[in-house]
Amino acid sequence: MGRPRVIVIIPAYNEEATVQKVVAHTIQYADVLVVDDFSSDNTAVLARNAGATVLRNSSNLGYERTLNIGFETALKNGFEYLITMDADGEHNPELLTLFIDMLVDKKNPLVLGVRKKKQRFSETLMGWYIFARYGVHDILCGFKGYRSHLVRTNGGFDTSQSIGTELTLNSIRRGSSFVEIAVNGNKRRDHPRFDHAWRANMRILLVLKKQVLRDIISCL
Repeated sequence: MGRPRVIVIIPAYNEEATVQKVVAHTIQYADVLVVDDFSSDNTAVLARNAGATVLRNSSNLGYERTLNIGFETALKNGFEYLITMDADGEHNPELLTLFIDMLVDKKNPLVLGVRKKKQRFSETLMGWYIFARYGVHDILCGFKGYRSHLVRTNGGFDTSQSIGTELTLNSIRRGSSFVEIAVNGNKRRDHPRFDHAWRANMRILLVLKKQVLRDIISCL
């Protein structure tokens, strides 16, 4: 028997400094799909050289739409377990053994990474609310694992521009159980590619506002 049908989906935008090393390490544990969000550098070439399957967007689509493409592709190719990781090296690929154990062997439908420290005040604020409401310690961590049926039930990964939180929160609202894993890695030295500081903070606060309003309406 071969290894279980696990795929790691990595969204990447101008990550030529780190993506090759990330892929080379990650591919030891699972198949790797890199979705290149129309990078202007050699991200796609280096990821492919390291052994990843690479899709390249024909224009810059942003984080959620880039991951939607990755999830759709993974489902079409029959993968049962889907894990997301960042391309910048902040997530330690060795932790994939724990994610895969929790998803495949322990049969948990949803596995969530928890970072030691939030990057922004807005993340901390959203984190407080989501933990109080749903018991999730780090909803914005990009290191997560899903069983495929959660994705199909949700109609995709994140169709509402919810900075990658839609699938997780909707799955929990539908009654899905989850486990959490402490994650670590190398701290990023430059700015995140998908959102710079001011815009990222504004997006997080807008998503938090949307979640609070949704929860209030559901309680009426």
